[in-house]
This record gives sequence, structure tokens and C-alpha cells, in this order.
Amino acid sequence: MYKNALELINESRYILIITHINPDADTISCALALSNYCFENKLKHKVFNKQKDLPQNLDFLNRFDKITDQFPKFYDLAIYVDCGDISRPAVTINEDCKIINIDHHQSNDNFGLYNFVDDTKASTAEVLYDFFKENNMNISKNTAMCLYTGIYEDSISFTTPRTSANTFKVINELVATGIEPSYISSMLKSRQSLAKFRLLPKVLDSLELYDEGKIASIYVLPSWLKQTGASYKDCDEAVDMVLNLAVVKIAVFLRVSKNKTRISLRSKDTDISIVANHFNGGGHKHAAGCSIESNDIQEAKNNIINYIKDNVK
Repeated sequence: MYKNALELINESRYILIITHINPDADTISCALALSNYCFENKLKHKVFNKQKDLPQNLDFLNRFDKITDQFPKFYDLAIYVDCGDISRPAVTINEDCKIINIDHHQSNDNFGLYNFVDDTKASTAEVLYDFFKENNMNISKNTAMCLYTGIYEDSISFTTPRTSANTFKVINELVATGIEPSYISSMLKSRQSLAKFRLLPKVLDSLELYDEGKIASIYVLPSWLKQTGASYKDCDEAVDMVLNLAVVKIAVFLRVSKNKTRISLRSKDTDISIVANHFNGGGHKHAAGCSIESNDIQEAKNNIINYIKDNVK
């Protein structure tokens, strides 16, 4: 399957590499790792994300500036990276287009012609690394930097439960290409905006605890973004900060977007994917997400907290 998928890549006339909406480091890093490989091997391609607002802390990755929100008229292969289902990128591709699906979400339904899905991996970047190695594909320094970034960020600095001995073996081989972990960490963590530090106190002040502190919720209001000049991405890490509280087992983060309340879920040792699935979302056992068709954060919060209380043990 690895060999056949690589042959399909090499024989395609134009490759569309697709990332998911509300992009994170894993989807962007995987797309750019493939983009660097395609560029180095003179394969025509485009990296697509529907949104103009990309995580700017990833702008140090080679070919980041080539990501576009303009959908191409012609392509004969689509490669989805880090997309738990085919609708995650919020685009519709040609029915006759062949698909390669590379992912690590438990909820992935293998929608591609070739599916490289492993929910035991800490990140999709680790799955993509296996694709490179199985096919003896050259991993250049630029590609290695992308893969390292995806693994580092999606494993939350190598701290999630699926971070394994193999993860560190992969990291060791990537570092051997000449990349500098300290530089990557600095680019990701040491370029924070003042707006972010004005927003986070407001988000953390919304903290509420339930069920003797085992469940925690926080939220962000659109008005706070206007007051601080921050964006939703500036408070992404808040849910992980709350989960770090000793008593908290499940953390819930809510934000309104396009008349929906989007919800991020995190847990220490509880399977919260069942919560996301109930609300037509998806994800992993310890990190998942969903949306509720309401722009009333309090109503959405009550719905999801009550469901967790009644159904998650």
C-alpha cells in the first residue's frame, strides 16, 4: 500500500494537499512536509486551507508562505492530512479524484483510496514519517523541521499518553538531519503577542468547576477579542492550562463562531471522544471537539456539562 500510494503521488499531474479548518500545527506541518518533498522532486502541487487566518507561529517552516485559500481548478490527487473525516476541511473535491488519507484520529472512517491512519500515534506527523520511511523517501532538513514541529506540538511537548519510545526514536532521526530543537521551540513558544496576555486572564477568570472540581469549563466571548485585539488562536492553550489543575479530570473550552458554539475537550484519563461523538464531533480519547448549534455560550455549556455528568465516568 505504501509503494502504491507513492507511485500515485509520483504519477499525478497536480496534487492538492488539504488541511483542516481551524488549522493547528499538526495539519500545517504535515502539509508542508509533503510540499517540501514535492518541491524537491519537481511535483506540481498546492497546499490548501480554506481560511486566511493561519497560525503565524508556524511561519518559520519552509513554504509556509505558499499555503493558499484559492481552490485550484484542476487536480487529480488529493492528500488529506490530519483530517478525522472528509468534511473537516469544509471543501468538496471532484468525485473522480483519488484520495490519500493520512491521519491519527480515532474517529477517522478511512475515506481514501489509500488510508494511512494510526490512532496510536501521538500526531499525524508521526504517521507521515512512517510513510516516508517505508518508501525510503528522502527526508530533507526542511521536511524534518516540519515533521518535528507537528510531533512536538500535537504531543504537547511530548507529554500526551500516546507519546511512546518510538516517538523519541523518530525525533532522534529527525534531529540527525541537522535541525535545531531549541530554534523550533523558540519560534513556537517565544513569539507571543501582547494581545494574548491581555486575553488569557479574561478566559481563565471564566473558570467554573463542577462535580467536586473534576470537570472544569472556560469560555471566550467575541467582545473580549475586540477589547484585546487577540484572536481565538491566542487562547487555544487555555484548555490545557486548566487541565493542569490537580483536581480537574476533564476540561471544556467554549467559543462562539458563525452562530455555533465550538467546544474543545481535554481529559487526563477519561475517554471524552464519546462526548464529542454525541454532539457530532470527533477526536481522540483525551482530546476531542464538537459544535453545538447555538450562539448562546451559557446554553451550550449547560448542555455539554450535563451530558458529561450523566454519561462520563
